[in-house]
Amino acid sequence: MKQYSLFIGGAHVDTTAHADVRNPSTGEVVGWMPLATLSDLDRAVAAAAASFKVWSQTSDEERQAACRAIAERITVHSEELARLLTLEQGKPLGGLGSRFEIGGAIAWTRHTAELSLPVEVLQDNDDGRVEMHRKPIGVVGAITPWNWPVMIACWHIIPAIRTGNTVVIKPSPMTPLSTIRLVEIINEVLPPGVVNVVTGENSIGAALSAHSGIAKMTFTGSTETGKKIMASAVATLKRLTLELGGNDAGIVLADADPAQIAEGLFWGAFINNGQTCAALKRLYVHDSIYEAVCKALADYAVKIPVGDGLDETSALGPVQNEMQFNKVRELVDDARAKGGRVLTGGAPMDRPGFFYPVTLVADVTDGIRLVDEEQFGPALPIIRYSDIDEVIARANANPAGLGGSVWSSDPQKARHYARQLECGSVWINKHGAIQPNAPFGGVKQSGIGVEFGAEGLKEFTTIQTVLS
Repeated sequence: MKQYSLFIGGAHVDTTAHADVRNPSTGEVVGWMPLATLSDLDRAVAAAAASFKVWSQTSDEERQAACRAIAERITVHSEELARLLTLEQGKPLGGLGSRFEIGGAIAWTRHTAELSLPVEVLQDNDDGRVEMHRKPIGVVGAITPWNWPVMIACWHIIPAIRTGNTVVIKPSPMTPLSTIRLVEIINEVLPPGVVNVVTGENSIGAALSAHSGIAKMTFTGSTETGKKIMASAVATLKRLTLELGGNDAGIVLADADPAQIAEGLFWGAFINNGQTCAALKRLYVHDSIYEAVCKALADYAVKIPVGDGLDETSALGPVQNEMQFNKVRELVDDARAKGGRVLTGGAPMDRPGFFYPVTLVADVTDGIRLVDEEQFGPALPIIRYSDIDEVIARANANPAGLGGSVWSSDPQKARHYARQLECGSVWINKHGAIQPNAPFGGVKQSGIGVEFGAEGLKEFTTIQTVLS
């Protein structure tokens, strides 16, 4: 097994202490994460600040070329990254697993490379000329989660450097190794200090978000942690982009075809084993087709193979960590105790690792934990309704507002109801299908700001107005 290093200022930096990184499928150690100290963090921020003075002055064309080159380097190392990702995260290599994630990272990097924010002329007449310029902010601190670690790292890093910023990234201690390797690969293209990585427990993330040398924080993760980052930004008025937890509602109208929508519903809920912020987490189904949708979903679910991520036949892997595994088990047990009807799964699998089967729980409603809380795992509550206006109100009553969906054979009708959902993204007859040209972010307690496209790129800039 490899003992990994930090990567700061274009060079590996060894640490005196390391922590095990384990495969959630087997419990075996797959590598050792370096434990950064506060001095290491200061060194990384200083390296990024020094590099910012040069990188921020490069031309738009130079930064575009660098991002294109990064996409090519990731492509060259795609299988290596995918295997490392599977070892530490657990998701399968194939299907919608690690190779899919690395492909997404490449696609987002390529798309972002082609974006630009040209000078806007707001006025040019006898009274004078007014221009609006977009300028880089400074050193960006990035904290990434364990569910899609490589792709989300690219979501944070690439728009930051595309706009002339420099970065210090701190990945989840559950999945740090693929991010370290990603940063090493990125540094094959960039000047030293533009992108740096520090790893360790959550205390290093807290220190990063509070650091006076960080001008902006971008974070993907839980709402509670996002609130702490927001609080720590107060002293220096850091800019923030926070993509936080979701409890996405899907509403199936009475005219939907259960057989036709079952596959889309399943993968909307269970992509990455349900460990996705914008996964479908509450399914409301009209009373007239409730049992038919339950059956269609259950029939589809039992055909999906769950197993070790390195097994090419696996479509889903384990829950990534013990804490999340226990939460899923706890929420399902609570739902069963309160009258929930378990259609599939419902108990841990009898094998090593954090394996919990795809679990569908019918006959539950708002007010139980599996519906009200974000389960972030392979369990989906199916909730009966009869009145569309009432169910929209119930869907909107949750404090989260990341995504939502409406399912119907009449897309125009579906769009009418979709616009009434209080969420940042809403899908028609699909769920969670994000794309690099479509802004993505939450409302209410699901975050601040957006990612992707030109609107996401703007989040990494400040405006300077030039009047002459």
